[in-house]
Amino acid sequence: MFLFGGRSWRGESGKSYRFRCVLTKGGMPQEGVGGIYIFVRRRWVFLLEALYVGKAHDLRGRLMGHEKWPRAFWYYGATERYVHGPIVEEAERRQVEEDLIRGLRPRMNDMEIPEVTAEGAAKPERARPRRNAAPAPQRA
Repeated sequence: MFLFGGRSWRGESGKSYRFRCVLTKGGMPQEGVGGIYIFVRRRWVFLLEALYVGKAHDLRGRLMGHEKWPRAFWYYGATERYVHGPIVEEAERRQVEEDLIRGLRPRMNDMEIPEVTAEGAAKPERARPRRNAAPAPQRA
């Protein structure tokens, strides 16, 4: 199908990930297949907006009973789900999910994901200067 076929989504790193649309229960991956999924709202015909990005070790089981799908559907107008997989390793799923969340900035992913270094430790957050902040008074 032309409109509901494959689609690529780009993460913050610039890497592109190929997803396929899942409209029905029959189109879902087999049980035990892990990967990444995206809840999407179709605006107009070709403009797609990512609403939520998640990962699962069993895509079929996760998507069949996902607690955020009703909210995505009723409040945000989600029209379809896209899946990317199989991804066997949990570490790889986490890395792809984080890359996509940072790149797409979906509105339903409400938690901040700390940037992780190559050694696996979270980078410390740098203090950002506030906008329109008055300079600190200088003492003599």
